[in-house]
Formats: sequence, structure tokens, C-alpha cells
Amino acid sequence: MEITVNQQLYTVPEGCTVQTLLTDVLGNQSPKGLAIAINQTIVAKANWGQELLNNGDHIMMITATQGG
Repeated sequence: MEITVNQQLYTVPEGCTVQTLLTDVLGNQSPKGLAIAINQTIVAKANWGQELLNNGDHIMMITATQGG
């Protein structure tokens, strides 16, 4: 199935969770300071392992940074 992550198209297997997306598809990104929204709905970090992705989902990943 195809999903879009930060405006880039990815092909992921059926049954892919947010956690699987992070570790297997996007290369083990550190979740520290990371926020994820699926179709403009924020997903709590505690739910990443259970939140299934669907064909056509639009995922936005935002990383917190320091600055001023």
C-alpha cells in the first residue's frame, strides 16, 4: 500500500504500524522530540505500536528543535 510521509511517497506492507514505519521503513529514527499526525490527527506516542496505517494515509512528522 502507498502512504505519504512529509510529502514523499512510500510503499509499506499491509498491517504496518507507525512504529514499524519509523524503524523498518524510515531507518530507525529516534522518537525523541518527534510528533506524528495521520491525516491531520495527532497520534500519541504510546499508540505508535498499535496505530495501523491505511492505503492513502498522509503522515506528517515534526521534530522539535531548540532555538530562539
